[in-house]
Amino acid sequence: MEEKKTIDLHIGGMSCVMCSRTVESALSGVEGVDGVSVNHSTGIARVNAADYAQIRLMEKAIKEAGYEFLGTDADDDRKREEEWRERDLASKRRRFVLGLASGFVLMGMMYAPALRQLPLSWIQLILATPLFLYVSAPIFSAAWHALRARNLTMDVMYSMGIGAAYGASLLGTLGVLPHDFMFYETALMLAGFLMLGRYLEGRARGRTSDTIKKLMALNPDTAILVRDGIETEVPLESVAPGDTLLVRPGERIPVDGEVLSGESSVDESMLTGESIPALRMPGDTVTGGTLNLNSVLRVRAVRTGSETVVAGIIRMVKEAQGSRMPVQRIADRVVGWFIPAILSIAVLSFAGWYFMAGESLLFAFTTLVSILVIACPCALGLATPTAVTVGIGRGAELGILIREGEALETAARVNRVLLDKTGTITQGRPAVSDLHSFEYDETQLLEILAGVEKDSIHPLASAIVAEAKRRGVAPRAVTSFDTHAGRGVSAELDGLRALVGSVHFLAENGTRIGETEKAAMQALEDAGRTIVACALGGRLIGAVGISDSPREDAPAAVEELGRMGIRVGMITGDNPRTAAAVAREVGIDEVVAGVLPEGKAAEVNRLRAEGRIVAFVGDGINDAPALAAADVGIAAGGGTDIAVESGRIVLMQERLLGVPAALELSRAVMRRIRQNIFWAFAYNILLVPVAAGLLHPLWGITFKPELAGLAMAASSVTVVSFSLLLKRFVPTAFRRLKNP
Repeated sequence: MEEKKTIDLHIGGMSCVMCSRTVESALSGVEGVDGVSVNHSTGIARVNAADYAQIRLMEKAIKEAGYEFLGTDADDDRKREEEWRERDLASKRRRFVLGLASGFVLMGMMYAPALRQLPLSWIQLILATPLFLYVSAPIFSAAWHALRARNLTMDVMYSMGIGAAYGASLLGTLGVLPHDFMFYETALMLAGFLMLGRYLEGRARGRTSDTIKKLMALNPDTAILVRDGIETEVPLESVAPGDTLLVRPGERIPVDGEVLSGESSVDESMLTGESIPALRMPGDTVTGGTLNLNSVLRVRAVRTGSETVVAGIIRMVKEAQGSRMPVQRIADRVVGWFIPAILSIAVLSFAGWYFMAGESLLFAFTTLVSILVIACPCALGLATPTAVTVGIGRGAELGILIREGEALETAARVNRVLLDKTGTITQGRPAVSDLHSFEYDETQLLEILAGVEKDSIHPLASAIVAEAKRRGVAPRAVTSFDTHAGRGVSAELDGLRALVGSVHFLAENGTRIGETEKAAMQALEDAGRTIVACALGGRLIGAVGISDSPREDAPAAVEELGRMGIRVGMITGDNPRTAAAVAREVGIDEVVAGVLPEGKAAEVNRLRAEGRIVAFVGDGINDAPALAAADVGIAAGGGTDIAVESGRIVLMQERLLGVPAALELSRAVMRRIRQNIFWAFAYNILLVPVAAGLLHPLWGITFKPELAGLAMAASSVTVVSFSLLLKRFVPTAFRRLKNP
């Protein structure tokens, strides 16, 4: 079976949820397309297609549906999209200025005494017709394409409203309707207000993708390639892994790589949210897009192009912004029946006032036009996606990468957080602090330990090997190396079986442990040390105490989670005494210690079975099962690729305060979504009855269609503007930092 590819198509001209459904229907009919998801707020259609060759067919389908195809994520297409958006905004600006200005002029003509002797209706017809056709052309064009596709969109309703106003005016001028039916200025002002609303909404929507634009701008267009001692400026796309690049002060690092020479401070704030520059020296890794501040660096390229961290972040943010949240289904269901319901209300209102209440035809017609124009599900359709888009973008700016919109909704409900110890609560840089030899001297013990551990990738093994290297101790040669997940490692040394790992691992494999040795190791555990014991031929020959101090912000992060009403627990494969000592230091009361990787996942599942909404925070390979099992897996900064892939939220910065910050951001986004949905519902619930004449029997008030157009334009702009307030959001957790 041919593998499907996911392609993001950029589409212009969508203004409501029904537009996105029209595009979905059009793309679904293209041969080879299997699965379409359209987000009208971001203007992106995510399509599963058999081949990129299908793009031309999809482009044709989009254009036939009445929308603009703006390309894919290619560089040239992004420029094309920006140019189209600028032209589109300029066109909308001209139309709304012309529509409103001419509408006010026509209104003034009706009250000018000097013009009363002239055939005013014919003069207005001649002046208004070309202006009306120009201003309203995009609305009628979109409505025509929607009707051809047998779809009811808001453009259909708007066309009916402004078309009815102009048509009645024309019939009044010709004498078919009474002369009172003069709505030329109303038709122009309605079209103008519609264009004004779309212009302001288009500008606001453009700001929702600012984060993506900023991330894309991080990569320079060129790089300085050093080959055979010669420096040459080359296009960035021509750089390959293994190339040596020169990065001067004030320049952005063009690729992910390793520092070969030089020492400089690097500003990584755009990627991690961390404002303090990081010192980078030979052997350190650097990330493309970060800013070299004060010295020349020579960098060996490791990852280039689409493989860089920045490219991965852009993909992740785009996918998350384009995802559909469960809460959005409410709005989608409402929009499905909204337009037929409004059309019914408009017809019933007209019939009720004219045939049953005995009101004038003019009044009944005015209510009909007002209802068609004022009703607006656009605000409802924008309520969720705009908040999600801005919120995920703001998270990326803060160093919090949210992989999907649904993770935001779930994270906002989290009431239990489980923190892994090593590398999450602690700094993840364990070092040997104590060395107890029970049979050999320390050098011989280190030789054996380093020999067994040198092929292990566990952080504790790395600490032992690093200590041997620091002391100049050469590892002993071993054979038959084997790992025992979560317990330790084994090997053959001089014909004897060597075991290195937890005390329990050694004991269950037949190692004899005396009371003196037990007491020595318990004293280390009580001091917060992690014990790595070593046995040779069934005899305990030594133990290593390894310390890994808690992150500086760990106590503040635990306190902040508690302030948010979230219970915090620690889970670790370490021994209970060491775990308890670390937990006391950071303020955690609940500790689950001595568990294997599958045990962490089992604990997560146990809490979920009790009805808890669980977030698990970890950074290592052994945390992947628990990260996947949790309602929300949060991969801590600097974690392994497997942990990052398993987490639904990824913290770029190496600080634990990112955990409460991520959860607080999720709550802020969901709060904004609920507020947006409330105001979108409230707008229609309150103003549609007013447009239908609710206030007329009480105070004789007639709702003018022009006011209806203004109110409709304001509704969508208000929702988008409320969502944009999230761009200023700063989590309370980050305000506690001296340098947020």
